[in-house]
Amino acid sequence: MEGQDEVSAREQHFHSQVRESTICFLLFAILYVVSYFIITRYKRKSDEQEDEDAIVNRISLFLSTFTLAVSAGAVLLLPFSIISNEILLAFPQNYYIQWLNGSLIHGLWNLASLFSNLCLFVLMPFAFFFLESEGFAGLKKGIRARILETLVMLILLALLILGIVWVASALIDNDAASMESLYDLWEFYLPYLYSCISLMGCLLLLLCTPVGLSRMFTVMGQLLVKPTILEDLDEQIYIITLEEEALQRRLSGLSSSVEYNITELEQELENVKILKKKLERRKKASAWERNLVYPAVMVLLLIETSISVLLVACNILCLLVDETAMPKGTRGPGIGNASLSAFGFVGAALEIILIFYLMVSSVVGFYSLRFFGNFIPKKDDTTMTKIIGNCVSILVLSSALPVMSRTLGITRFDLLGDFGRFNWLGNFYIVLSYNLLFAIVTTLCLVRKFTSAVREELFKALGLHKLHLSDTPRDSDTAKPSANGHQKAL
Repeated sequence: MEGQDEVSAREQHFHSQVRESTICFLLFAILYVVSYFIITRYKRKSDEQEDEDAIVNRISLFLSTFTLAVSAGAVLLLPFSIISNEILLAFPQNYYIQWLNGSLIHGLWNLASLFSNLCLFVLMPFAFFFLESEGFAGLKKGIRARILETLVMLILLALLILGIVWVASALIDNDAASMESLYDLWEFYLPYLYSCISLMGCLLLLLCTPVGLSRMFTVMGQLLVKPTILEDLDEQIYIITLEEEALQRRLSGLSSSVEYNITELEQELENVKILKKKLERRKKASAWERNLVYPAVMVLLLIETSISVLLVACNILCLLVDETAMPKGTRGPGIGNASLSAFGFVGAALEIILIFYLMVSSVVGFYSLRFFGNFIPKKDDTTMTKIIGNCVSILVLSSALPVMSRTLGITRFDLLGDFGRFNWLGNFYIVLSYNLLFAIVTTLCLVRKFTSAVREELFKALGLHKLHLSDTPRDSDTAKPSANGHQKAL
């Protein structure tokens, strides 16, 4: 009997492993296909040659697609775990959801951590160096020469990073135990390095998310149709049509030798056409879309942002009075044993919405920063180098999203796998400072956003608008230099 029970247990364990592996493969395959269509939508079509560079671009494309799929998996990791916990709590004995268990959730977290490390430290550097490589001088040109150069660059990069981590860890922890751990590559170096990368990702989210939360109102205002209050759209369309015709006549009258004026006029004509399309779209929009959708979306954004700030404020109070509020605190009851929200399924749904909202806001804020403004991909006109940079940036943000959500108290779901082993998550002062900075910076960004019109009027009333103290961009036509160096007055 004992032998039969042991064989039965082994069979069940084998079948569960096969089932979990199949589920993980199907989920990743779906994410990979979606990521492939997204990248090919932005990839420059001129990069599609039929030579050696085409093979290199194709390999870099596959690696970038893999990285973007891993990023999407990291974003979906926490929402999938939260909704799985609520489903298991609501239907504990349902036969059709037996595949959804704690082992599968832990496996997904471990795979996300493993693939994030693989993409960040191996695949993306390989794709970048492989794309930029030409082969060493004196060797026969070809794929093998480029692979050899890429591998050498990767080895040098690994030695450089390991040396930096070794020196930094030796300076921070100078005791005997830490010095012995310096020689342990797998158990010390890689977790410590990924912990540093995670901290950098969380700091990047701390910079991007508040900016994105305030920028979301502008972005949604550009996507949606605003209400037409005291506006005559027909008159504006008529004026912009006359301006478009005037520019076309000027273009047809200029000779091809004046290249600078032609380029400038073509850019101005393109801007006029874009503005005309926007006005025509506003005119064609229905009344409910103009007067109901836009205000509802703005109110919804304001509510979500306010709830996020309130949750962070409550988490700050919890950190001051309860040590279990730390991200690296005591473990919860486990998956499927208890609800992690006081409001049950509704609270879990709200947490998922806020997590996605923070991720979208962080991406919007990332591309809104001046330093990363050149990273914005363009449809059918993005080079592979820029695609690799975007994939690495999205991977860093998405890998730090679960950590940031737990650190800010957006959710109480415990970080599983290597995500919960970061050393800095147990530092009270770092976690408290992170929450305080997020609340303060987000509040300042929102106040700055909603008081910009009032500040403009105050500057005009006080006569300070001539000093250009406001944040609104100046009209380029009001101070356009002429050919002789003087200013043109409009």
